Amino acid sequence: MTAFPSLFCLDANFFVQAWNKYYSPKFCPAYWEIINKFGKQGIIFIPVQVRDEIFKIDDDLKKWLKDGDIPVKPTTEDIATCLKQIYAADPKHKRLVDNTKNRSVADPWVIAHAMNEKAVVVTKENKITEPSSQQIKIPNVCDTMGIKWIDDFEFIRLMNIKFHCEHK
Repeated sequence: MTAFPSLFCLDANFFVQAWNKYYSPKFCPAYWEIINKFGKQGIIFIPVQVRDEIFKIDDDLKKWLKDGDIPVKPTTEDIATCLKQIYAADPKHKRLVDNTKNRSVADPWVIAHAMNEKAVVVTKENKITEPSSQQIKIPNVCDTMGIKWIDDFEFIRLMNIKFHCEHK
């Protein structure tokens, strides 16, 4: 039997896609209460780079995160060492950051924090399986580095989150 993970490092897209799409607080506020509760309990955290990525847009998600209880972990020397190990493991890992669009800036830091904390990465990204692809995603790097990763739906299943619907 696999041990239940005790700590999860969340990617920015965990918040952004859920907030803007399928778990909007307009119709699923309980989801965000549960996520905030997990933050209070120290079950989840985000690197400072994820917070900064979310804070680039002045919207309700930024306000929720700012007012919430999700721990934001700083970059330490140990985290920087983990990042160096990630980049040294494969030159393709540097392609995690999309420098042309200034996107995915936090991605390598999510992995480095998870590596350092022995946490599970939670991301909406899918693994690139095409061998000739020049793209690389968080799941690819996690697999190379031996870091467990899951998507948000697996997180919901693992955490036994239940949804209840109503019509008013």
